[in-house]
Order: sequence, then structure tokens, then C-alpha cells
Amino acid sequence: MFIGIDHGTTAMRFAGESGTFKISREAAKTFSVQDLSRLCPVDEIEGIAICYSMGDNISSITSINKVKNRGLISQEGAGQHIGGGTRVFDEVEKSGIPAVVIPGLHRRSPTDLRFKAYSHQSSPEKIGIAYEVCSALGDDIIVTDVSSNTVTLLVTAGKLVGAFDACIFAPGLLHGALDVDAIRRIDAGACTANEAFQHAGVKFSLPEEERMRSVAMFAAMECAALLLLNIHARVAIAGSLAPVIAPDVEVLLGRKMAVFDEWCASRGLVRIAHDVFCGSTKILGLDVDL
Repeated sequence: MFIGIDHGTTAMRFAGESGTFKISREAAKTFSVQDLSRLCPVDEIEGIAICYSMGDNISSITSINKVKNRGLISQEGAGQHIGGGTRVFDEVEKSGIPAVVIPGLHRRSPTDLRFKAYSHQSSPEKIGIAYEVCSALGDDIIVTDVSSNTVTLLVTAGKLVGAFDACIFAPGLLHGALDVDAIRRIDAGACTANEAFQHAGVKFSLPEEERMRSVAMFAAMECAALLLLNIHARVAIAGSLAPVIAPDVEVLLGRKMAVFDEWCASRGLVRIAHDVFCGSTKILGLDVDL
């Protein structure tokens, strides 16, 4: 049995080959490896693929025993530190169960150099999403993951080309890029940059009746931008908001989309764990370092 663990914005999602469960990041502060028995007997787990935060200190899919600082350059950055993800990571590491840590996409990643105009392209769980979508749609895909934030990735010929991270382009429900107003508030000392990022989503900027239409428009724009680099890519949408906004995104793009739910990342991570521990040396163009 193989396990995938998605470190999401609001929850930790766990998947096995025949089941799933999730817990809030707050509740994850009391996580024990025995909790994985909800998926299968712990002694039957052959391998785990786990994500942690931005994953910006590694560029390969790396054995958990080789990772320093849980795969991070720094705990500081865009996002909220609660402690649940830390607990899950540390419990998996201590368990002795074979596990790999998934990297984020950043300037040391093997993506198109042009995307490295920005320091960070994607957090690690999006790699799981891309792998799951490729397993369903083939080796040329664009997938936009829409929930608390919006991140969109491009895979061409089975390799990750690049991505738009949450703080660059499209807003999600909670997070988004820092606009002129946010920069002014930061400069005035009214908030930190991280606080501004966490309040840049449509929940804080638009009336409720316009929020989903706006998220759909910007998600479609990210997909359209990446279609410039692969016009033949199939397009998919994932995340908790995917079923809500998919019809609007399809109309804007003028093409049908495959719709995946909030479990897409953890299920893709199960596939990665299986393939890595069965001998794969590359996943979507990323090296495997066991």
C-alpha cells in the first residue's frame, strides 16, 4: 500500500489506494502515524509521498532522510504557519516508513528558464495534481488548481514546463497577488506582506455574488496564457472550487475541461509514491533521489 499526503492551505489530505480522509491543519497538531490505519494497516505501508509548505530547498523528489529543514529554505514566506503540517512531517520521518518529499517548483527546478523570472512557481502538492491529471489525460496538460488560492501548471511531453504561483497572477478565495493598495498598506506599516497576501483573495475584495465569476475569469486567463506554449494541451481544473467555476471557465476558454476534485493532489501523490518505490527515476521531469 502506498500513501499520499497533501499539505493544503486549510487541511491535510491523506489518500491510499482505496480510501481518503482529511483533517484540519489545527487538528493535525496531534497527528500520529497510527492515524494512517484509517487507510490500511500501518505495517502494510510500502511508501509515502509527502508535501511540506513551499518545498523550495529541494529540486528533486528526495528521500525524507536526506532532506534538511523539511525541504524549506526558511519557514518565513507567503503562507500561514499553524504546526499541523510540521507534526505530520516529523511523525512520518520518525516512523521509519520509506518516504519521499516532493519539491516545489522554483529557480533550481528543471522548468523553462523564462518562468524563473519569479523565484517560486508552485508548491509541492501541485506536482501531485499534475501527475494525477497526466495519468488521466496524457502527457500534454494544463491544470489550474482553484481553492484558497489559484495555481496553474503546464506539462508538455510528460515534463513540467512551468507554473504561475498564487502570489503572481490569479486570485483564489483567500490569497492573491499584491496590488497597489496592498503595497501602500505594507509600506505604511499597516500589515506585513504575508498578511496582505493572505487577504488578497476575492473574499476580501469583491461582493459575494461576483467572487466566483472573478475567480473563473482569472483562472481561465492563466490557462489561456499557458496555451501559448502548448496549444494542443488538454485543460483540467482541480480543487475545492473546481466544480463551481468549471462551467464559466469552459465558456471563457471555448473548450471542454476535465474536472478533478479536492483529492486530486493526494491521489496523485499516491501514484508518485507507487512509481518511485517501484523504480521510477524521474517524475514529470523531476529527478528521484533515494
